Amino acid sequence: MSPPLLLCAAAAFTLGLSAELSAQRTYGGAPWPPPNDSTVVVMLGTGMPAPNPERSGPAVAVVVGPRVFLFDAGPGVMRRVAAAKLPIDGPTSVFLTHLHSDHTLGLPDVIFTSWVMGRSTPLRLVGPAGTAKMAEHIVSAWEQDIDIRTNGLEHARPGGYRVAARDVQPGVVYDSAGVKVTAILVPHGSWKQAFAYRVDTRTRSVVISGDVRYSEALAKAARGADVLIHEVYDGRRVVPERRAGGDAWPSYMKSFHASDVEVGRVAARAQPKLLVLYHIVGPFTPNELADGVRRGGYRGRVVVANDLDRF
Repeated sequence: MSPPLLLCAAAAFTLGLSAELSAQRTYGGAPWPPPNDSTVVVMLGTGMPAPNPERSGPAVAVVVGPRVFLFDAGPGVMRRVAAAKLPIDGPTSVFLTHLHSDHTLGLPDVIFTSWVMGRSTPLRLVGPAGTAKMAEHIVSAWEQDIDIRTNGLEHARPGGYRVAARDVQPGVVYDSAGVKVTAILVPHGSWKQAFAYRVDTRTRSVVISGDVRYSEALAKAARGADVLIHEVYDGRRVVPERRAGGDAWPSYMKSFHASDVEVGRVAARAQPKLLVLYHIVGPFTPNELADGVRRGGYRGRVVVANDLDRF
């Protein structure tokens, strides 16, 4: 018999705070949870589709006391979770910005590795249209794995692989115990739905752009944020490429992504206390990116993130 694919989302999202705090296991046995209610950003993956071994796929953790909120799940995400000494038996909730492969290839890893490492409650998953369908297909694709682990000698926790997924519209998508997450509709080429997210806690506000070209909506949503995490490319380095379809590369970049100058314009409007650059498409140097941001009008602090950086 095939395993049930998805828990009823309405039921799963009313499990309460005790279920949110169930993830307690870290790789190597480091203590968890942390001793206070601080808000910390952990850059689990800062890369893009190119398989750079130094940069895992896009993934950002916002850690609020004992709770871990994961934004996107790029390739290598669970290895970075382990390296960051975050719980390996599952985050509090996962939020997808959009369904491009480089932002979601690690989703099966999150679902099944957290189960193998002890997760017993449904994984909460939020994202744009198609998120629930993606989760259903992932669980279906691994049905033989589920059967062997559950009914074989591993004696994996029955049902621990389950996903409580829901497609959402722009607006507040999570609000519990002093943490509010708001989805912002942003333009990303021909995608019908792509989100940025704003996380407001008792101590800080964090905005994650996901993939986006210049967006007034994002600039408005990020006003006064403590941290703005924004994708970027060096606008002066984008030229037609010598490959199939390479002539359209500059047009693609302008439609799907934000140049350093455009990020500077967004940040100049939003005035975050800290601007963190990640998902850097194409060649770059940190100084040149910072210079482009300055030309866009932002005069605040700018950091080019590396995997496992904390802010």
